[in-house]
Amino acid sequence: MNILSPKRKIRSSYNLMSDFDYYIPNIREMFILLIMLLAGALIGNAVIAAITCIPGGKELTGEYTLLLSYPIMFIPAMLYAATRSKFNRDFDVTERVPLDGNNFGKPGLAVLMLMCVIVTVAAGFITDPLSMLLPETPEWFDRLNEQMLTGTPLWATLLSVSVFAPLFEEWLCRGLVLRGLLQRMKPGWAMVISSLFFAVIHLNPWQALPAFVIGMLFAYVYYRTGSLKLTMLMHCTNNTLAALLGQNETFRNMESYSELLGTGQYVALIAASLFIVIVFLDILRKNVPMPEKEIAGE
Repeated sequence: MNILSPKRKIRSSYNLMSDFDYYIPNIREMFILLIMLLAGALIGNAVIAAITCIPGGKELTGEYTLLLSYPIMFIPAMLYAATRSKFNRDFDVTERVPLDGNNFGKPGLAVLMLMCVIVTVAAGFITDPLSMLLPETPEWFDRLNEQMLTGTPLWATLLSVSVFAPLFEEWLCRGLVLRGLLQRMKPGWAMVISSLFFAVIHLNPWQALPAFVIGMLFAYVYYRTGSLKLTMLMHCTNNTLAALLGQNETFRNMESYSELLGTGQYVALIAASLFIVIVFLDILRKNVPMPEKEIAGE
C-alpha cells in the first residue's frame, strides 16, 4: 500500500517544507543525506573553531557551541534536497508528495496534539529501562551533557533541543527519509529503517537506542497522518522534558527512574506507560483512516 502516493489529499502547511515536496529520496540518497549531514557537522565545528580565534570568541562558543553549530550541520543536506526538488519540479521528473499533511481523521488536530504530548511522555518512561542495557557513560559524555545543561543558558539549550532539533531532525528523518522509503517498500520496513537512521545521527549508543524506540513511535504517527506538525511536537515534548529535568541535579545524576522509585512503583510506571502507548496506537489505527479508504468512500 503506497500510503504517501501523490493521490493522497495532503496540504502543505509550511512554505519552507513545500520547497522539498518534489524530492523523494531512495535508499542510496538516504546515505547521501547522511554524508551531507556529517559534512555539515564538520563545517559547524570549523566555524566554532574559527570563532574561538577572535577576541571573546572562546567565551562565546563555550556557552553557545550547540546553538551556533547545530543549524549549520543541516545546511548542506537542505541545500542538496532543495536543489533536487527544484530540478524534479521544473523538469517534471516526479510528482509532488508533500512533506507535511493534515490527515487527522476523527480526532482532529487539537485532540491528536494533546494525545501526542501525553504518549511522548509515556514513551520516554518506556525507554528508561534501556539505560540498564548499555554500558556506563564515559566521562567525556557526562562532561558534554553537563556543559549543555548547566554551562549554557537555559534559553539557549531550549532553543537548540526544543526548536532546532525537532525542526531539522523531523524534516530529515520523517519528512525526507521515511517519506521516501514509504514510496518504495512496506511501511513496517520503512519505519524500521528510518528509525535506525534517526538513531545513527545521534552518533552515540546512549542516545541511539532510546532514539530508535521513540523514533518508531514518531514514524507510525507520520505514517498514519503525514503530519510533521505532530512529530515535531512530539520531538519537542521529549527534548524539552529531558532538558528541564536535566536542570535538577538529582535527575541529572541518576541513571534510571528506578533509583527514585521502589521496584513495584517502577514496574507500575512502565506498565502504565506501555498501556498508554498501545491505546494511542490503537486509536490512530481505528480513527485515522488511510487515504485510500477516504477516497473510496467519496
